[in-house]
Amino acid sequence: MKPPILSPRRLTALGLVVLCLGQTAAAHAWSLTIAAASRRVFLHVGNGTFDGNNGTVNLVSANLSAAQLLSGTAQPMTSNSTQSRSLYGDNYTTCPNPATQVMVGASYRRSNASNGPASATLRVTSPANLTNAAGDTIPFSQISWTVSAPGSSVPNVIPAGSFNGGTQTLATVPANRYIENCHSFIYANSAIRAAGTYNGQVTYTLSSP
Repeated sequence: MKPPILSPRRLTALGLVVLCLGQTAAAHAWSLTIAAASRRVFLHVGNGTFDGNNGTVNLVSANLSAAQLLSGTAQPMTSNSTQSRSLYGDNYTTCPNPATQVMVGASYRRSNASNGPASATLRVTSPANLTNAAGDTIPFSQISWTVSAPGSSVPNVIPAGSFNGGTQTLATVPANRYIENCHSFIYANSAIRAAGTYNGQVTYTLSSP
């Protein structure tokens, strides 16, 4: 790794939107029971489209000044997501500040007990490192997230955590259930890094075998 350069630089992490089919529900979203239907999963991360595919890949980033870099203080990351309202049901404002939040929502439906497994699994996969054009790296574990869902009694239905440079399970979604909350990302800033724009992409998946 080349010697650190104390100048502003940017850290970026990409969130991949993955969508399948979903249906409506008339209640505030966070964790709610939805009507049984033909077997399907629905997942959106950031900007999404109800009942359809969406190729948007949202970006979260942190632009650090020299002073911030030297401080060693963890830095909040911003988001280019504009998704503030739930894609399900009553259009509830689940993420009131999308510039610093990424909405994550997932559901699994089946028509009866013999129509597939009892639950689906939400996972996220991250690479080992963020990398810049010079080949310098920052461990992806330097990025963590907190969760929130205003007004919800289960704001951590998808829990807070840190990326681990691999695949990790975030939540189990029972049959005929929809879960949703907001993720706010943080860069740990625990070491001085070489100047540059560091990029990496994470992929969220919802599956039921």
